[in-house]
Amino acid sequence: MGVGTGGGLATYREVLRLPGLTPLSLVGFAARLPVTATGVVLTLHVAVGLDRGFAAAGLVGGAVTAGIAVGSPLLGRLIDRRGLRPVLAVCGLAQAVFWGVAPLLGPTALAPAALAAGLLVPPAFPVVRQSLAATVPAEHRRPAFAFEAMSTEVAYAVGPGLGTLVALALPGGPGLWLVGAAFVLASAGLARLDPPLRAAGTHPGDQPAPPVRSWLRVPMLVALGATAAAILMLTATELAVVALLTARDEAAWFALANAVWCAASLGGGWVYGAVRRPPPTAVLLGLLALGSVPVALGGPWWSVTLLLVPAGAFCAPALAAAAETVGRLAPDA
Repeated sequence: MGVGTGGGLATYREVLRLPGLTPLSLVGFAARLPVTATGVVLTLHVAVGLDRGFAAAGLVGGAVTAGIAVGSPLLGRLIDRRGLRPVLAVCGLAQAVFWGVAPLLGPTALAPAALAAGLLVPPAFPVVRQSLAATVPAEHRRPAFAFEAMSTEVAYAVGPGLGTLVALALPGGPGLWLVGAAFVLASAGLARLDPPLRAAGTHPGDQPAPPVRSWLRVPMLVALGATAAAILMLTATELAVVALLTARDEAAWFALANAVWCAASLGGGWVYGAVRRPPPTAVLLGLLALGSVPVALGGPWWSVTLLLVPAGAFCAPALAAAAETVGRLAPDA
């Protein structure tokens, strides 16, 4: 399972030379930043700005996460039927409305509003992955998905850190409105790029969609379940870190802790994309779970930061492996 540094660099250089991949990666990265900042911004707004504690903050954060989980496949169906740009227009408008009125809402009203907003979060993550699955040749897909997972980790390093700074420096309306503006720009950027989501020469309606039962079988369900489990673990870990640091009046250290967490994930993703025979998805998911549990035992900010290293090492590999499997098993139509 060894790999040389030169071989790894050459592998990723070949991927980046593929037509359209560089602009897709850049726009996709920028579009992910407000998504990755949402959880920490809403958490700090409710727990600190509104002084309602982390129970109420967790309810709001869980609502938006649930909305994203439910809304993603629904948006995918709408994109298949109506195209990417109309869906992005609706998502951008929905985010502008939610973040525009969020400062006026208390936690009781904010939770259902966050759920509704989560349903219409611009689908930056699935759009990038679907475009990779449709346009990247099979021999380059594993390093391409690994690079995508590493890009995601950089977004998770930058987004929550920026979100923390925004929530603490611009509490209330200004900070929330800034996040809303970022969502609008993200929707506009993806719409302007309009990346291909199907293989060249195919269009919606060219052939009837295959029956769901022909592809939604045990392997696909396992891959989807692995993706959902990984995302839930990452969300829970992020909220736990915010709660631990805020309880000790060390919230300002979150950006550093998060950067270390994501740097560890970047290293793991780099190795995963370059090795010839990576571990199975189930093994990577199990290692992610084992590495994440000790974070709950953290005390001062430096101990939390150190405990995030083993947790982060398997983030990008687990997400990349699950995304690659879903892309391989999903039908083109």
